[in-house]
Amino acid sequence: MKQSRYTGFAILLHWVMALLILVTWSIAIVVSDMPLSPTRIAGYSWHKWLGVTVFFLAVVRLLWRSTHPAPELNLRMPAWQERVMKLTHVALYLLMVAIPVVGWLMSSAKGYTVNYFGLFELPDLVEKDKALGHTLKEVHEWLANGLMALVVLHILAALKHQLIDKDGLLSRMSFRGARNEK
Repeated sequence: MKQSRYTGFAILLHWVMALLILVTWSIAIVVSDMPLSPTRIAGYSWHKWLGVTVFFLAVVRLLWRSTHPAPELNLRMPAWQERVMKLTHVALYLLMVAIPVVGWLMSSAKGYTVNYFGLFELPDLVEKDKALGHTLKEVHEWLANGLMALVVLHILAALKHQLIDKDGLLSRMSFRGARNEK
């Protein structure tokens, strides 16, 4: 029998990462306009800690996905929609890895060593370089905003499948797994 749903571990990773990505991005938006203060520094610390967590979980997710393929897509959709879906998923995975790496590079270039909840420090990836740090900041922000645009597209597509097409696609990634059988 072919699998119609993702594994419980994949579902858990999906929703935990979705929440972490949204919180991490939101923290950056909030603290970026704050004047220098202990609250801003704490906000950036949380942003970095959660960003590193997203990176670690993305690696785990990619390893899991390499040994646990996606369930078969048992519904009909136009070929262009399937291509957009596949490209969106590839872009989401790339960005979940690239954004934290660019953030890590940016911190290194700005002369700030990244630590993980005070448990250990990540090695600096580049020498301190103010101009490079500024460029990497712009790239980091651009990629993060692109990720959020893809997340919105991903959510809208899931809602379309659930509310308009009523094809049960969302049940593949739900804990309940209630599936509309037609």
